[in-house]
Amino acid sequence: MKETIKKNKKYIIIGVVIIILLLIGIAFAYLTTTLQGDKEYLVRAGTLDLVLDEGNELTLEKQIPLEDSEGMKLDGFNFSLVNNGKIDTDYTIYLDDMELSNGEKRMPDSSIRYSLTRNDETFMTRNMTTMGSNPNRRVDFGTISPDETINYTLRIWIDYDATTEEASGKVFKGKLRVVGSQSVGEEASTVLLDNISKENQYDDGVDTFITGENPDNYIWYSGKLWRAVSVNNEEKTVKLVTQWNISTINYSSGSTAFEGSYMEEWLNDTSVDGFLGNLRDYENFIVTDALWDATMDDRELGNITRPNGTTTVSDSVGLLNVYEYQSSYNGTTYSNGYLNNGLYWRTLTPYSSSGVRYLISNGNTYYDSPSTAYGVRPSINLKSNVKIVSGSGTEDDPYHLEGDNDTNLSGTLLNTRYSGEYIRFGTGENNLYRIVSHENGSGTKIVSAEPLKDSGVFMTSAFGDNVLFSSANTIGTFLNREYLTNYVDNTYGNMIEDSTTWYLGTVDVATSYKLAKYTDETTLTSSTTTSKIGLLRIGELMSGQFERYSVKGESSSSGLTTTYWTLTPNSMGSIRCVSYDGSAVDNISSNMRGIRPSLNLKSNVIITNGIGTKEDPFEISLEN
Repeated sequence: MKETIKKNKKYIIIGVVIIILLLIGIAFAYLTTTLQGDKEYLVRAGTLDLVLDEGNELTLEKQIPLEDSEGMKLDGFNFSLVNNGKIDTDYTIYLDDMELSNGEKRMPDSSIRYSLTRNDETFMTRNMTTMGSNPNRRVDFGTISPDETINYTLRIWIDYDATTEEASGKVFKGKLRVVGSQSVGEEASTVLLDNISKENQYDDGVDTFITGENPDNYIWYSGKLWRAVSVNNEEKTVKLVTQWNISTINYSSGSTAFEGSYMEEWLNDTSVDGFLGNLRDYENFIVTDALWDATMDDRELGNITRPNGTTTVSDSVGLLNVYEYQSSYNGTTYSNGYLNNGLYWRTLTPYSSSGVRYLISNGNTYYDSPSTAYGVRPSINLKSNVKIVSGSGTEDDPYHLEGDNDTNLSGTLLNTRYSGEYIRFGTGENNLYRIVSHENGSGTKIVSAEPLKDSGVFMTSAFGDNVLFSSANTIGTFLNREYLTNYVDNTYGNMIEDSTTWYLGTVDVATSYKLAKYTDETTLTSSTTTSKIGLLRIGELMSGQFERYSVKGESSSSGLTTTYWTLTPNSMGSIRCVSYDGSAVDNISSNMRGIRPSLNLKSNVIITNGIGTKEDPFEISLEN
């Protein structure tokens, strides 16, 4: 067992850790990019003069691991960016490895914590692996205006949970690199409305909604496919909603209020278990104090008017309300509107004091008790300065955003990437997987993109003799024997962690998704098992449906989805399953249901090709 430094009774001196931060160059790019459509987006030339003013030197010497509260007390390294030019300048600050001296060993990024303060606002305290991996370790990015100065403080310390094996006697050396360029692309609000026909726009005086059956409003951001719903006429922010159901959870314990609900908590949870915490650099991309209108409305579709703001909640992430859904199919029928994804999913709108409205597979709305679980399609608002830099807005070629458009990722550690991104893994027809999270810190949890198939037909299995998963029950035996033998060859099998902890907490109707892993907000459940391969929990990221249950305009099954098992039991002797329509259902353990294998990849898995989309998934290998 690894020994954590914090538990060692001796005073351990970590070998000299020096952080040397230098400006090693500013790159200037005069670029022209053309997005598919009628308009050419030309970037005008100007004078670029970006300067890095360095302050005090940051030296960490003979340090012991610190908790975040102590790390935040360090003096830190102060530096400023100054734009002496005449145009707005996009910039990215990277932290690159410096060459080590003979005999020195590099400390892994996973053992280092950092905090970044920008203009006196501390907006992130994270593990260094979240920056990415060298040479794509990104400290910050943004746009700096003429005559503007941005002041930074970067603090770096050894993680309190670092082990002696990982950190003792090792060194980290780095240097700053700033890449500046003239603006590439154009604001998302402009690109969307310029490339959507006026017939597919509806302006209600506050927002301009994108309408129609399948407009070119697809956006790829942070490993997920989104649809652009509307542009705020004044602020020029863009409201997005995920194309598919990212998970399924109980809305609340019984209250129809969004504020204080399990739904609000899950959407805005910044931990490894929550949606917001797994969004890429969300502080730079989305409005974190957006207002979400959750005003009650019991009218039928077609009779709903804009909510009057009686009930609003300020959050980073929310859900669409019924008015926004209705506005998206203005001029057509709800069954054919682009927001009808053929699944069941919650809205933000209460129908009454006892029911919250949700969409069904044919695009109509119903309402049900908030204690039940339906699909979750998170919604966010892009900031007005977020730019589109590539793509045509179609499903196969979605728009990509500046700062989320990585292209040269060869050699990058997989554990620096984002929930939802696609990976080529395994053999045959079941070789497409998605990143779930980095739950174990150093590795990458993944799950098959859809339940396993055999010759195009979904496979099924009984769960076992009881509701507790193990490597020896029916489905666990299949996953840890036949699956490893027939679906994962040795090349990929060697990338899998030999033992992963799987959490088996009980979640009933009207209870929190967190109980699948915790006994309360902070204490992990003691109901666990270990095995190489397992399943997702109810309420976990990527435990939704990512295909249509129902074809548009019909209520019959499309055959593109199936009900599949999760790890999570309830207290009534059943196991929670994700239904083919996106809701949650309970099944007895002898039933035959679909299988979505989940596993943890080792920390030294690297990307060799691809950009992480469904059309161009990551190809991976073990780092030598």
